[in-house]
Amino acid sequence: MHRLIDIQTGLLLVCTLLLAAPVLAADKAQRELVTIEAGNSMIDMRKGQSIYTGHVVITQGGMQIHADEVTVYTEEDELKRIAASGEPVRFRRQRVGEKEIHGEARRLDYQANDEHLLLQDQAWLTQGGNRFSGQRIEYDMLRERVTAAQAGDGSQRVKVTIQPKAKSPSPENGQR
Repeated sequence: MHRLIDIQTGLLLVCTLLLAAPVLAADKAQRELVTIEAGNSMIDMRKGQSIYTGHVVITQGGMQIHADEVTVYTEEDELKRIAASGEPVRFRRQRVGEKEIHGEARRLDYQANDEHLLLQDQAWLTQGGNRFSGQRIEYDMLRERVTAAQAGDGSQRVKVTIQPKAKSPSPENGQR
C-alpha cells in the first residue's frame, strides 16, 4: 500500500514539474538583464513605458531585436512587452541546447510573460532549416507552436518550408 502511495506521489510530482516547466522558463527569461542601445530615448517612469528610436538594439539573454523604433512596457521594473517597427524589424534568439531562431517583419510584438512573439507585415521566421512566411506569424516559444496567416486580400499567402532530418548512415541502406 505504501509503495502505491509513493508511486502516485512520484507521478504527481513529475506531472507538476512538467506542467510548470514552461512557466519557470518564462519567469527565468523575464528576469534576465535587458540592454537597450538607441539614437534617442524617452522614458516615462510613471507609465512604465519607454520609447527608443534610431537603430535600436535590444538584447536580453540569448534574444536580440533590431528595429527603427521600439516601445518597451514595464511593470514594477519587470519587462512585460516590446512593440517594434522598422524596415525591417529583425529578431534572433539562441538558447543553449536549442536551434537558433531568426525572424523579420515590419512590426513585432513580444509578450515577455508567456514568451509570445507576433511578427506582422511581410513576416518570416526560421528555426533550423524550417521556414515560415506570411503576413502574420505568431510564435509561442514555450510551446514551440507557430501559426501563420495570409494577407486579408490573399496577396501574400502562407509559405512553409520543412527541412527533413538527415538520415544516419546504416547498413540497411548500403552506407557505413
